[in-house]
Amino acid sequence: MPSTAIRNIHYDPSRRILSVWFVPTGRQYNYEDVGPEVYTAFKAAFSKGQFFNEFVRDRFRYHLVEHEGRH
Repeated sequence: MPSTAIRNIHYDPSRRILSVWFVPTGRQYNYEDVGPEVYTAFKAAFSKGQFFNEFVRDRFRYHLVEHEGRH
């Protein structure tokens, strides 16, 4: 089911980085040291926004990814 809050997610298992793009802003945040089981559950979650709020937000270090050309 499409999310109204989460545009896209991607996981890099070698670096354990979960990338999340948000709908309202299009901004990408990378969450550090995320286990593969979290990503698998996130992908399968009926509500991506609810899963994010319960199991990702405030649980992992993160940073905003700045893209060149965006102001």
